[in-house]
Amino acid sequence: MTFQDLKPKIKSIISNDNLTVDERLLKICDTLERTIAYYNWVGFYFKNGDKNELKLGPYVGEPTDHTIIPFGKGICGQVALSNQNFVVPDVTAQDNYIACSITVKAEIVVPIFVNGENIGQIDIDSNTPNPFTADDERFLEFVCTQVASLLS
Repeated sequence: MTFQDLKPKIKSIISNDNLTVDERLLKICDTLERTIAYYNWVGFYFKNGDKNELKLGPYVGEPTDHTIIPFGKGICGQVALSNQNFVVPDVTAQDNYIACSITVKAEIVVPIFVNGENIGQIDIDSNTPNPFTADDERFLEFVCTQVASLLS
């Protein structure tokens, strides 16, 4: 299945008013993790109130101890400050990487903006070295725009 094929599925999940926001976010995580072979952990982190930290939201994959991440720490914490996508082809090459699992080889994090403010991000870990392309980035930007429409 291509990213183009997935876009209508994401839109359908977002527009399903029979599910809570968290249920929709979890369904997005599940859909991405099941559909894209190299997406091995898919989750959302959101700004934790007025604190300079991220709080784990809905996710699919191995349980993580990283339920709170201070801004600036790890890939997610860096994206919270930079407001930029962060693609990590090899997590072992990153000094500021927070290891969630020894199986993780690569990570991609894309911020979610509501009214110009970075309110969270989608975080994807892969057990495959260097799997993420510009197509992943564009698709995940689409997902984040859809999620932003749900949260605004």
